[in-house]
Amino acid sequence: MVDIWFKERFAMKILVDADACPKTVLQICKQMGQKYDIPVWTVASFNHNILSDRHIVVGGDLQETDIKLINVTEAGDVVITQDWGLASMVLGRLAYCLSPTGKEYRPGIIDFLLEERELKAKFRRGGGRTKGPSKRTRQDDQHFAAALERILGERCWCD
Repeated sequence: MVDIWFKERFAMKILVDADACPKTVLQICKQMGQKYDIPVWTVASFNHNILSDRHIVVGGDLQETDIKLINVTEAGDVVITQDWGLASMVLGRLAYCLSPTGKEYRPGIIDFLLEERELKAKFRRGGGRTKGPSKRTRQDDQHFAAALERILGERCWCD
């Protein structure tokens, strides 16, 4: 009885910032979740139509999805987001964090990314233009799948 409680309470989960998550990334998360018997949760505002067995709907206020994700993230979880600010807070919760392209956010580089984000925002406020993200490729999906597989394979408790 205690073993079941312990396993459920401290089990890893995959949390997806589904507001801007590519559908292929969500599919990969679901496949990996099934493979490793890890629940996959999606969090998105009511403005999005997300097909998921475990979905948390939040309001449409700015940052509401991010706040909910932070509140449900526990140490050892894996969070999927492209938001560097959210990634920083997730790392503070001792969770893993991946971008939809498979880039693992780590404590050693997150400060640099946040500083870069601030510099680009300042440049844009001054009338400058910056490049947006590149078009998503099949290679991005492959990189993401490999990165998620590595984390889950290293961290899962096998029966």
